[in-house]
Amino acid sequence: MSFPRRVEPELLDQLAADDPRAIRARRDVKRANTLMLNAGIMASALMKYGAGQRPRTIVDLGSGDGNLMLRVARRLAPRWPDVTIVLQDKQDIVSRATRDAFAALRWQVETSATDVFDFLANARPSGVDVITSNLFLHHFADEQLVRLLASAAQLARLAVVCEPRRAKFVVRASRLLWAVGFSEVGVHEAVVSARAGFRGKELSALWPARDQWELHEHAVGLFSHRFVARRDGR
Repeated sequence: MSFPRRVEPELLDQLAADDPRAIRARRDVKRANTLMLNAGIMASALMKYGAGQRPRTIVDLGSGDGNLMLRVARRLAPRWPDVTIVLQDKQDIVSRATRDAFAALRWQVETSATDVFDFLANARPSGVDVITSNLFLHHFADEQLVRLLASAAQLARLAVVCEPRRAKFVVRASRLLWAVGFSEVGVHEAVVSARAGFRGKELSALWPARDQWELHEHAVGLFSHRFVARRDGR
């Protein structure tokens, strides 16, 4: 049965960074990442598809407060030391504690408080090895994703994306997150995100020059959808 994508405004995008509702909703996002196992999904994909090519620079699009990528870095740092991680988001809400935690792993953290399209337009191709994104691409309609993914393909040799799995049972489960302490805003964001998530090979279909890339896309676990694009080295 067809279950088309439905992209709707999210409340968190409309709240000031220091709004108590936004602060609590960001905590809900961290819990959602834990429930979805996204840090492990992201880290394992980076290790598998980035094997043999330790990156100098990873750019994380829509990084929020950087907590998810810090959890990823903790898994990768023993094998990937001295990485520069660029955390891109409209708001710079990366705390000093998070910056210090990256530094303790020997990862240098940079932040870019910019619109994602402006960031990608101004990024230097020689300065990016890997692009990651977690729970971010579902904010965009397909025509915007075509533009975003085309820019990503010009910059990096590897892209790894974790998104909500779009399925009716995921939407139903999201409505019940109040039972485990999610705020009203957090529940709303989870439901909206599930409706706007991905299934099948939808992101692969939007990726440019597909004959030049090795693409992997599928559901992971109950709630997550993973997309990987690795430049063909032939």
